[in-house]
Amino acid sequence: MRLATYNIEWFANLFDRHDELIADDSWSGRHDVTKAQQIEAIAKVLTAIDADAVLVVEAPNTGKSQNTVRALQNFAEAFDLRTSEAVMGFANDTHQELALLYDTRVLTVRHDPKDGGQRAPRFDQVFHIDLDIDSTEDQVKFSKPPMELAVETKAGERFRLIGAHLKSKAPHGAETRDAAIRISIANRRKQLAQAIWLGRRIKAHLAADEQVILMGDLNDGPGLDEFENLFGRSSVEILLQSGVFDPHADTAFRSEPGERPSTARFYRPQDRGYLEALLDYIMISDGLKDRRPDWRIWHPFRDPACRDAQDLHAALLTASDHFPVTLDIEL
Repeated sequence: MRLATYNIEWFANLFDRHDELIADDSWSGRHDVTKAQQIEAIAKVLTAIDADAVLVVEAPNTGKSQNTVRALQNFAEAFDLRTSEAVMGFANDTHQELALLYDTRVLTVRHDPKDGGQRAPRFDQVFHIDLDIDSTEDQVKFSKPPMELAVETKAGERFRLIGAHLKSKAPHGAETRDAAIRISIANRRKQLAQAIWLGRRIKAHLAADEQVILMGDLNDGPGLDEFENLFGRSSVEILLQSGVFDPHADTAFRSEPGERPSTARFYRPQDRGYLEALLDYIMISDGLKDRRPDWRIWHPFRDPACRDAQDLHAALLTASDHFPVTLDIEL
């Protein structure tokens, strides 16, 4: 079985108010890329990875007239993808939803959120935690509540799949250096709280003898900013300590700068260069390590097959600023 996570930048911009594709020459949200070009590139990438299930991070919007599931299923139908069914969790107000496209011949999937009370409430509720040791509880909410799914394979294997998109640490809206520092610290504090919340949910599933796969864009990794040392650990470390494993994260924590895996590539206009970062993960619980798991980052420059396949190489660069991560596992 192959599972994938893929953050598709500005995916929502490619659909009209009725969830139909806008396949024309108008500009997409990506720089110098038309909607038609991005649509074709996304379809090429999804066809190439050929996953049994794909977590779509920044999926199309659900709102007054739009519906994430309908949009994704329209996309799958337009390109004859075998992942023809979609499921999502709690809708949010960001126009960046979390949803799973999957092959119904391989998997049975349903949204199955759990409530662990005050210690680990349901992901659309409020988490209370004292983050700065001031004897005052902070109230934390997810702007994009994680999607918690109950999954069963055709062979009868069951596991919990959690799709997540954690809070970005970027100081959006800051007009001064001091404001940027304040916002960055506040954002990292919130992101760490979200990781603790997720970690407690993972531990609860493991305590119930359930296997867990956590996928998505965690917006964090080792050494990504100077505030990591201020708090002592990253959100990725918090999640790994909850009982899940990802080899790319493990490699990144052990390697020197410049040698780390990368799942995203962002243009820096100030120096006309690119920033590479490890942001996207597929973490599995220890009970799945004996299922011959094999991870792959579909990086257009670092993965030899992606680099050498001209059409796929171009599609990966056109479709999004993130690249898919896949996990092949015997389930």
